[in-house]
Amino acid sequence: MYLKVLFMNKEKDHLKDISEIRSMMERSSKFLSLSGWAGIMAGIYGLTGAYVAHFVFNFKPDSTKYLFYDFGEIILLALAVLLLSLITAVLFSKKKASDKGEKIWNSISKRLLANMAVPLIVGGVLIIFYIANDLYGLIAPTSLIFYGLSLYNAGNFTIREVRFMGFVQIGLGLINIWFLEYGLIFWALGFGVTHILYGIYIHIRHER
Repeated sequence: MYLKVLFMNKEKDHLKDISEIRSMMERSSKFLSLSGWAGIMAGIYGLTGAYVAHFVFNFKPDSTKYLFYDFGEIILLALAVLLLSLITAVLFSKKKASDKGEKIWNSISKRLLANMAVPLIVGGVLIIFYIANDLYGLIAPTSLIFYGLSLYNAGNFTIREVRFMGFVQIGLGLINIWFLEYGLIFWALGFGVTHILYGIYIHIRHER
């Protein structure tokens, strides 16, 4: 009986050691400083941007009646949303990394950004082509699809929920292709609602 108890205790110790080793390997190979609050704020920025585009600039994604200088307001609005989201993500991630005694800029974060950059750059080039040819209806689905692909790539270097969010963005973009007149709604769902839900989940699951 004593030997059996001793064997069970040793087995539990081995399992604990394996779990700790696995946790150390994950910390060394994945970027774990993503903040749920950054996702929530990015979603709020996205919804605000969609509201302003529709109700202030009267933007309709399926329309081709806008001149370039009119559409320039939408571009500036989108860049403002992107810039605010990036700054917020960096600040929250930096604070989270600092709280854990880690550096935000390391080999893993560099690889994460490099893998995200390729689909984002390709998608950006396509969007510029659409703007130059008045194909405004394709901008929303294209941005969702290529953003989703970048998140899918990022999932290799951070928490798995990021990859799942990538699938959601890609799915919304593919559906949006068939309903171009609802592009702004799909964009708001992807960059707004999805980010908020993701941020809430991450905060509850990983930060509380």
